[in-house]
Amino acid sequence: MSLSVDTMRTIDRWVGVPLCALVSPFVALIDGIKKLFGSIQTQPRKLLFIELSEMGSAIIVDPAMRDAQKRGAEIFFLIFKSNQASLTLLNTVPPENIFTIDASSIGSLIKDTLSFLVQARRRGIDCVIDLELFSRFTALLTGLCGANRRVGYHIFHGEGLWRGTMLTHRVHYNPHIHIAKNFMSLVHAAFSNRQETPFSKIQIPDSAIKLAQATISPDMKQSVLERIVQLAQNQGHDFELGRHALFLVNPNASELLVQRRWAPDSFSELIVEMSRKWPDSLILITGSPSEHEYVERVRAKANVARALNFAGQVKFSELPALYDLADVMVTNDSGPGHFSAVTKLHTVVLFGPETPALYGSLGKSIPITAQLACSPCVSAANHRKTPCSDNVCMKSIRVDQVLDKIAIQYHAALTHD
Repeated sequence: MSLSVDTMRTIDRWVGVPLCALVSPFVALIDGIKKLFGSIQTQPRKLLFIELSEMGSAIIVDPAMRDAQKRGAEIFFLIFKSNQASLTLLNTVPPENIFTIDASSIGSLIKDTLSFLVQARRRGIDCVIDLELFSRFTALLTGLCGANRRVGYHIFHGEGLWRGTMLTHRVHYNPHIHIAKNFMSLVHAAFSNRQETPFSKIQIPDSAIKLAQATISPDMKQSVLERIVQLAQNQGHDFELGRHALFLVNPNASELLVQRRWAPDSFSELIVEMSRKWPDSLILITGSPSEHEYVERVRAKANVARALNFAGQVKFSELPALYDLADVMVTNDSGPGHFSAVTKLHTVVLFGPETPALYGSLGKSIPITAQLACSPCVSAANHRKTPCSDNVCMKSIRVDQVLDKIAIQYHAALTHD
């Protein structure tokens, strides 16, 4: 079993802070020696992105990675082993350039960390972009991997979440623009030939953060379609693509922030209302294999004949094919909202403790948020940890609101808008 999010936060705080304090002077000394002998190069050639814990961010950062490639850099990526699959949806990073860390135990975490630090030097990584928002662990990885240019977010005159002096290029994290644009500002800093305080004094247009689309093989798409048809037939229903609407409902959200979950009973009620509005539609309730029981409770509560438990029925690599077949998906603010953005799927995404202004899907998406005075309550400043135990921000989202947005997206899907 993987280390819990709270365990990793605790380690990051109580071990990360003293380690950052110990390591920072040595990193600064090595930088000084390199400058003295003129060994710091001007442009990145082998650029490593570090994003460990968020699968959705591995999609959102894709425009920034492609920008780095256009500038002539070979790109690499470091991610937790459990999240590696997210990089396969667009395959921007070659598989041989992906480093992973197994966070299933303290022992494997330490072993893979040391292995990465050795491999980074062997592969000649000369520039690192730390995408994490003030994680001390990734700051240490950035400082110790041997790269001359080290880019990341710095608190400057802010308080809290101190993580040493590991960076050569300190970028201001802007909480008022989309995270994809923040990622683009990191790439600008990495390739800048002059120092700025802070980086990056540029304007980033919306056109710069358009996602590429996944390449979906016809065979894979046909295979997923056949599974859908077979599952429907096993339950005594027919399904014909183009004649019946296909809706996806994703009721779960990761353990990283459970407050993002809309209540299972609300999803069940929504499924009932969807079946009434579109009685001939097929509704697939999706999830990973481990979420099968959770999904089954939602399905059983709804008790709708043409709503089927589809958890675990497709591999992660087959998600684009599933999304390309479907008309509309409704989901909590979680990975699927971002994974689907690499396809034509229209989505409705429910937001509570976070805001779509920063973390909204880059696809054909409509966000819904209750806009409470306390929301969003998680940010980089609080390590994305909230004291809230009563997510009224999600409970305030009404079924009829969601149904209305689904109808808008379904019409858009039919008209190819």
